[in-house]
Amino acid sequence: MNNLPPMEDLRVFCLVAQRASFVAAAEELGSSPAYVSKRVKALEQAMGAQLLHRSTRQVSLTENGDRVCRWARHMLDEIGQLMDDVCAGGGAPRGLVRIGSSVGFGRRHVAPLISMLCEQYPGLEIRFDVFDKLVDLVAEGIDLDIRIGNDIAPHLIARRLARNWRVLCAAPAYLAARGVPETLDALAEHDCLVTKERDHPFGVWRMTGPDGDRNVKVGGPLSSNHGEIVTGWALAGHGVMLRSMWDVEPDLKAGRLVHVLPDYRQDADIWAVYPSRLSGSTRLRACVEFFMRHLGDATGESRT
Repeated sequence: MNNLPPMEDLRVFCLVAQRASFVAAAEELGSSPAYVSKRVKALEQAMGAQLLHRSTRQVSLTENGDRVCRWARHMLDEIGQLMDDVCAGGGAPRGLVRIGSSVGFGRRHVAPLISMLCEQYPGLEIRFDVFDKLVDLVAEGIDLDIRIGNDIAPHLIARRLARNWRVLCAAPAYLAARGVPETLDALAEHDCLVTKERDHPFGVWRMTGPDGDRNVKVGGPLSSNHGEIVTGWALAGHGVMLRSMWDVEPDLKAGRLVHVLPDYRQDADIWAVYPSRLSGSTRLRACVEFFMRHLGDATGESRT
């Protein structure tokens, strides 16, 4: 083999291996499955070996494919590091950064900031994905996750952007009809609007109060994995919900919602979470520092 394969072929191949699917890789690249298949075939011809086992349901790496994939990922990482080193020498950050967040917080708060981020660093290419559950950052190829919640896996690196907490609240009309709960145990007699948060089991609210931490089992006729839907139900008077102050503070101030059991809350700070240290990537460091300036409360506290 006299010539190295094109970097694009290596990048496409690694994505197919990661997603175990030509279709999924094509969707992520914004291209067609035919294009992805063509690039993988070109790489196999260049390497002189079959790299993937193909079936009607999924694809998997051959022994040679596994070797090539590990080599290609290392090569692509080295090229990315080279670009970062060059940028650190005086240029603006350039290249692809994949950012993730939860659906509601991502749409309302992170997405507008990404628009500003691209204006500040036009050399960056941002891929923004939102999820309704916690994801494996390495497996999904996420460089930076902007998340709410303090349960962070120990192998990840995190920097707190801002203090935050979730509070119990309900519409005045609901409380007038059903009464105001006076204790956490009284929530069992109320319609609770349950949201499937990325960092908590469904239907269990872990609250911090005067007596420490307590897990409270709650339920009701309405539940969703989308926080904005639950907020709409609460505003319409359907029950008690647990929502982030970032989301409900305007409604509380306007009287559209009432803070219930104010002695209890659920700590849920806002974090920048990433799988590798900032010193290894100018692009990642620029993004984290940007979110610290625009989302942060200047604490700058990190957990490594």
